[in-house]
Amino acid sequence: MFRSHVMVCGGTGCTSSGSAKIMEAFEREIALNGLDKEVKVIHTGCFGLCALGPIVVVYPEGCFYSRVREEDVGEIVREHLLKGRPVTRLLYDETVENNEIKSLSETNFYKKQHRVALRNCGVINPENIDEYIAFDGYQALGKALTTMTPDEVIQTILDSGLRGRGGAGFPTGLKWKFASGNRGSVQKYVCCNADEGDPGAFMDRSVLEGDPHVVLEAMSIAAYAIGATQGYIYIRAEYPIAVERLRIAIDQAREYGLLGKNIFGTDFCFDIDLKLGAGAFVCGEETALMTSIEGKRGEPRPRPPFPAVKGLFASPTILNNVETYANVPQIILNGAEWFSSMGTEKSKGTKVFALGGKIHNTGLVEVPMGTTLREIVEEIGGGIPNGKKFKAAQTGGPSGGCIPASLIDTPIDYDNLLAIGTMMGSGGLIVMDEDTCMVDIAKFFLEFTVDESCGKCAPCRIGTRRLLELLEKITDGRGEMEDLDKIEELAQFIKENALCGLGQTAPNPVLSTLRYFRDEYIAHIKDKRCPAGVCKKLLQFRIDPVKCKGCTLCARTCPAGAINGSVKNPHVIDQSKCIKCGACMEKCKFGAISKG
Repeated sequence: MFRSHVMVCGGTGCTSSGSAKIMEAFEREIALNGLDKEVKVIHTGCFGLCALGPIVVVYPEGCFYSRVREEDVGEIVREHLLKGRPVTRLLYDETVENNEIKSLSETNFYKKQHRVALRNCGVINPENIDEYIAFDGYQALGKALTTMTPDEVIQTILDSGLRGRGGAGFPTGLKWKFASGNRGSVQKYVCCNADEGDPGAFMDRSVLEGDPHVVLEAMSIAAYAIGATQGYIYIRAEYPIAVERLRIAIDQAREYGLLGKNIFGTDFCFDIDLKLGAGAFVCGEETALMTSIEGKRGEPRPRPPFPAVKGLFASPTILNNVETYANVPQIILNGAEWFSSMGTEKSKGTKVFALGGKIHNTGLVEVPMGTTLREIVEEIGGGIPNGKKFKAAQTGGPSGGCIPASLIDTPIDYDNLLAIGTMMGSGGLIVMDEDTCMVDIAKFFLEFTVDESCGKCAPCRIGTRRLLELLEKITDGRGEMEDLDKIEELAQFIKENALCGLGQTAPNPVLSTLRYFRDEYIAHIKDKRCPAGVCKKLLQFRIDPVKCKGCTLCARTCPAGAINGSVKNPHVIDQSKCIKCGACMEKCKFGAISKG
C-alpha cells in the first residue's frame, strides 16, 4: 500500500509538453528521498485542462499541479511528499483561495461537468488491466453474459436513449437491433470508429489513451447482443499513444480470458483486432471505413443495403465510435433509467466536447446534454481571452456549422443544433472572437473538405471545388451579389445529391455562416472590405496623420518600400506597393497604424 499517488498525465497534449521526463524526474527524486516504498508514480490519461500541461495530481490531497517543469519536481517531492506542505505557487490558481486548497471539483472548469465516458481518464493507469478492474471494469460484461439475454442487452441500450456520439446521433440500441437477427447462423462483426478526422477534435483519442479497456468491454457487450465473433477498431496511425495502449489492453484482455474463447466460462467467443488508417477524412464514414478495413481504397458505398444487413465483408456489421462505446458498460451496470435521467428528452446522457479556439480553458469537457453554450464558453471555458467578445462557436467540424453570439443560450443537444443549422458531430467545439472572419472560416472548412474528398461522386468532387472557388472569389475582392445565390443553389444541390454523409454535410459551414453572418459576405462583395481584417487581399493598412510622429521606423521596417514620409512628418502608405505583411503595424510605437 502506498500513502500517496502521483498521477502524471500521459495524454498526447501533456506528452508533447514533456510529461514523460516529468515522470522520470519524480521517480528519481522519490527514490533519492527514500520515499519509493511510500509513494507511487502513475502514468495516467487526460485530466481535461490540456492548456495547463504537463499536469500532475497528487492524491490523497488531490492537489492539481499545472505547467510542471523538471526543475519543479524536486521541490514538490521535498515539500509536499516529504513534509506534507503543498507547493501552492505551482498549483492550478483556481484551486488556491486565501492559501486554502480547494477540491478540483469546486473549480469553474470541473463543477458543471459530469464524467461518464471520461470517468477513468486521469484516474487509472491505462496500461494496467488490474486498475481498470478495480474500478468496476469488465463487471458489465460479466453481468451481460451471465444474467442477461442478448435481447435484454439491446433493450437496455434502447431504453437508455443512448444515441451515436460520432455524427448525426442515430439511436445505438436500434442499430444493434437491426443487426441482431440470425444469431449464430451468419458471420457478424462489431467495429469501432476511432478515426476522428475533424479538425480540432480529440475526444476519442483521449478516451483510448486514458481508458482503452472500456472500449474493449463495450464492443464485447455489443458482440454478445448481436451474435458477432470478431471486432475491429479502426484507428488512425497518427495516434501512436492510443494505438500502443490499445495493443497493450488487447493483449492483457486475452491473457485474462476477457477476449477469445468461452469468455466468463460461457460459450461466448469474441476477439478484437486493430486496423490502422492512413488519415483519410472520408474513412470516418461508415461504409468507407469498412471498405478500408477490407484492404481496399476507402470510398463510401451506396446505401441501402445498410451495414446492419450487409457491411464488413458483406456480413451484418455494427459500427459505433469510441465515445458511444465508452457509455455502454456504465449503462449495463447502472441501468437504463440511470443514464436516461441525464440530458434532455430526446438527447440522453452526457457529451464530451473538445473545447478549442479563442477560449481560456482549452481542453476536454463532458457535460449533460442540454447544457447551454453560454455555460460551456463562459463558465467552464473561462470566457474569451484578452477582453475580446464572443462571436461564434463552430460545432461538428467540416460537417457542422456556426452558432452566433445571439444564440449563445441555446441548450446543446442533437435537435437544437440541427434546428439552428449545425450538428453535434463528434464533439469539436471551436470558439471564435470578434477578430474572426466568418467568410474565411467557411472557406477554411471547405478547403479541408475539398482536399479530403475521395472523389467517387461528382457532387462532392466537383461541387465542393466550385463552391470553394466562389468563396475565394469573394475573399479576393472579386465577388458579386449574385454569387450568394449561386452559393446557396450549389450548396443545396450538393446536400441532396452527394453519395455519403460527409459530402452531404460539406456545405453546412458555408450555409450557416451565410445565414447568420450575411452582412460580412455583403461587406466583402460591396465594400471590398473584410470587417475582421483577416482576408489579406481586402486588407489595407493606414497611417493616422494625427498619431504619426514621423519617427520613420515603419518606413525602415517595410520590406516593400511602400511607406513614404520625412522625419517628424506624417507618413503615408502607397497601397499599390503594400504587400500587407503587417510589419509596420507591429513596429509602430504610437498606435498610428490600423488595418481594415
